[in-house]
Amino acid sequence: MAGILSNLRTTVIVSFVLAAIYLGAYVMSGAIALDGAFWQALARWTHVVAGIMWIGLLWYFNFVQIPNMPNIPDDQKPAIGKVIAPAALFWFRWGAAFTVLTGLMVAGLRGYSMEVLSLGMVSDTYSPQYSFIGIGMWLAIIMAINVWFVIWPNQKIALGIVEADAEAKPKAARTAMLFSRTNTLLSFPMLIAMAMAQTVFG
Repeated sequence: MAGILSNLRTTVIVSFVLAAIYLGAYVMSGAIALDGAFWQALARWTHVVAGIMWIGLLWYFNFVQIPNMPNIPDDQKPAIGKVIAPAALFWFRWGAAFTVLTGLMVAGLRGYSMEVLSLGMVSDTYSPQYSFIGIGMWLAIIMAINVWFVIWPNQKIALGIVEADAEAKPKAARTAMLFSRTNTLLSFPMLIAMAMAQTVFG
């Protein structure tokens, strides 16, 4: 067991194998057939996994890293800026991209992508679920745009990943922080829009 847990790649592979076995158990039990419902379930699982990666790192930055940076001695800060932050930002931005992509896949597989994206305004048979999920989707899309087109470009400047004038770094760091904080502000309503819609409307 220690051999599995001492290597992250091995841990993740074993975790995926266990998840596949569990998924197979659903199919073997007859709880779900290998039809459209199966692919919807698989897409939703992938959406949840990507979303946990994305929002988990968003909250890590806002609840852990940013508030505690002033408490870190100056000689230790390069370890955060050169090693931890770039790695976290990699998973953060790709988590955002895959969360939105898989969310659109779920909506497409359920046959209501246009209904939710239009908040139900193009539906012949309106359901409040379209509005709730649609608001959640648009909040997530706005958040992902913030990640890729504001936070990440400014973090590259702030962390010295790209060349920039010294005076540009503090401004870029503040811009990245404010948009990251904006995403934190949007994350709770986005999650309640999605989770409540799934719970209340099925």
